Amino acid sequence: MQNTANAAGADAPVPVDTAPMIEDLYPALAALREAGPVHRIAGTDGRPAWLVTRYEDVRRLFADPRLALDKRHAAPGSFSGFSLPPALDANLLNMDPPDHTRVRRLVVKAFTPGRVERMRGPVRRIADELLDAIESDGRADLLAAYAGQLPIIVICDLLGVPQGDRRDFRAWSDALITPDPARPRAAKEAVGSMLRFYTGLIAKKRAEPGDDLLSDLIRVRDDEPGDGDDGLTEDELTSLAFLILLAGYENTVHLIANSVLTLLDHPAALQELREDPSGLPAAFDELARYEGPAPLAIRRFPLEDIEIGGVTVPAGETVLLSVASAHRDPAHFQDPDAFNPHLGRSGHLALGHGIHYCLGAPLARMETETALAALLQRFPGLRLDVPREELRWRPSIRARGLISLPVAW
Repeated sequence: MQNTANAAGADAPVPVDTAPMIEDLYPALAALREAGPVHRIAGTDGRPAWLVTRYEDVRRLFADPRLALDKRHAAPGSFSGFSLPPALDANLLNMDPPDHTRVRRLVVKAFTPGRVERMRGPVRRIADELLDAIESDGRADLLAAYAGQLPIIVICDLLGVPQGDRRDFRAWSDALITPDPARPRAAKEAVGSMLRFYTGLIAKKRAEPGDDLLSDLIRVRDDEPGDGDDGLTEDELTSLAFLILLAGYENTVHLIANSVLTLLDHPAALQELREDPSGLPAAFDELARYEGPAPLAIRRFPLEDIEIGGVTVPAGETVLLSVASAHRDPAHFQDPDAFNPHLGRSGHLALGHGIHYCLGAPLARMETETALAALLQRFPGLRLDVPREELRWRPSIRARGLISLPVAW
């Protein structure tokens, strides 16, 4: 990777060479982390951004109220990211207090540990049904047939999305998370399709409410229309449904698939968890640290000039917190490039930190633990079906996920 300027007012940012970060992510990040705590680079869309690489800085900045998520605080021309229409963008990933506090309060009850734990049995049944469908084949692309199926079924069941409306969701999600340079309009088309989908789904739920989270949110919206104090605006309702479905699907797919690959790379740990699934909660934390699905946290904007690692970052410029780099920081984690669920390493940031800690963290944890338990129990001979070096990661520094995961048993 090329060197980057790491002081305000330095030369124009050097574009990130994404190839080494995709093909060999952690050595590329290690070089940056060792060179300095913060680097002025070109963001994912080519605009200037500041990449923060060290654990203590990343964790502290997650909870620093001087860093805003609301794009209205971005300096002109500095926003590094994809623009969404208001009906999809009025969500928790673009909100600060007090709006963030108000909207989060209305939905957090759906994801309490107790409520999520009651879903474990139904989720295990879904996992078993998916494995039933492929067991006799002896091989499968586990990403397409299992890891990519379980989360969408679970989150759609939670929201009350009808079966027939689920088929296009993965294509829309892929177009947003991993844009195809050969199809420059695909992301914009996906946004339009998703907006029509959510608007239509909300209209159906208003006409025929069900026993589901989206119907509950519609009742909140209609009983207490958003006036900035208590309820939800219509854009907030639509955008919240969009966020729950997208985030509940995308990150969990890759949590599961990345975890399977990590365990296949560490057969002793895989065998231990197969024999004693009670170790899965501790293993989850290490799996999320070692190979999490989001190398970068959502972009942030300083409300004032702020010092990070001795570098002054001007107000309004885009700040990117490198979770993947923080997770391999030897200043915080013992032997960080090794996978070892027995070390009891605490403090991973895969699900965020502070007031923006992932709303669906209990659900993501439960789904991943359940998916792994069912898979390891069902297929004791699970192995890669291609040479390890043939596996390819998605061409994105925002999402750490495999393109496919061919396995056999």
